[in-house]
Amino acid sequence: SSCNVKREMESRICFFNSAKAWGGGEKWHMEAALSMHRGGHEVMIVARGKSPLCERAAAEGIPLVRLQVGNASFLNPFAVARVRRLFRRRRVRTVVMNLPADLKLAGIAAKLAGVERIIYRRGSAIPVNPSALNRFLFGRVITEIIANSEETKRTVLMRDAGLFDARNIRVLYNGIDLDEYENRAFRPLYERRGNEVVIGNAGRLVFQKGQDILLDAAAVLNANGVNFMLLIAGDGALRRKLERRAVDLGVAHRVAFLGFAENIKSFMESIDIFALPSRWEGFGYVLAEAMASRKPIVAFNTSSNPELVADGETGLLTEPNAGALAAGLMRLASDRTLSARMGERGRERVARYFSLAECSREVERFLLGRG
Repeated sequence: SSCNVKREMESRICFFNSAKAWGGGEKWHMEAALSMHRGGHEVMIVARGKSPLCERAAAEGIPLVRLQVGNASFLNPFAVARVRRLFRRRRVRTVVMNLPADLKLAGIAAKLAGVERIIYRRGSAIPVNPSALNRFLFGRVITEIIANSEETKRTVLMRDAGLFDARNIRVLYNGIDLDEYENRAFRPLYERRGNEVVIGNAGRLVFQKGQDILLDAAAVLNANGVNFMLLIAGDGALRRKLERRAVDLGVAHRVAFLGFAENIKSFMESIDIFALPSRWEGFGYVLAEAMASRKPIVAFNTSSNPELVADGETGLLTEPNAGALAAGLMRLASDRTLSARMGERGRERVARYFSLAECSREVERFLLGRG
């Protein structure tokens, strides 16, 4: 029927993400595509072959195209033509991109193919550089932007308010599947010694995530006689530098670098307090995971953190420095009753505002042009 044809035309959506590794953007693309695929909508994923996103999409039976993209691929007319043909052949109506390289290649190809909605998902709360290329992409190619937080939306146009029409930037939060998380099997990664307080941090070991500041805070705790252990999950370019810093600060015996945590619940169930010293965040998904595990949070009162953490209710938001971070950690470490109450309220907050079911419905409504 004509109604069925219209529904099909509205549902041809391509999630284009060529990342090599798995991160927040890839998780969002996978969850959004999977939700819509299970809902009977016609979606596809373009991903790098053998990447985690590619393998997970294949396992779920989502229509998949494998494609390797480089930062300069958009300069190759054959690469642009190939993606343009793909969009035309699949009659793609909406394409969603996450990476700058993908935006340049797939965005331009989508424009040439006549794709109606060319959407850029922005996951970092840092200003867009108003270069000549970005002025072209944001002014002539992108039709809409998805921001993963109000802070991300605010920062997009910080360096050039005329780069893009702010009315076409939509905030869509990341969601967490609480039922799956509650039922997920786990095995604690650390056995508490005596009455020590276990503090945890999880994230890539890079400048943005601020683990260097956290180690400085650990030194303050150590100097104040706090009986604690700091677990740091994640890998990255700064690992050896951070390990040396722990030694230099005299806290190496109180810090364990765990590497990448395959099961984040196993990590969260091993700690008492979650600390996030990030210098900036688009959407601190790991905060939602900590709240799902009923862990109180100490984080900086910056970036998107206040959108997730209710200061004084589900955790403490501090000034962005090691001394203030240490003070927040010491307050929770010395008051187990307060910590437990904040943990319970955090679980309630994530269920109310960041459930995957509701967040997925909002994404679906947006991508189908229904809200």
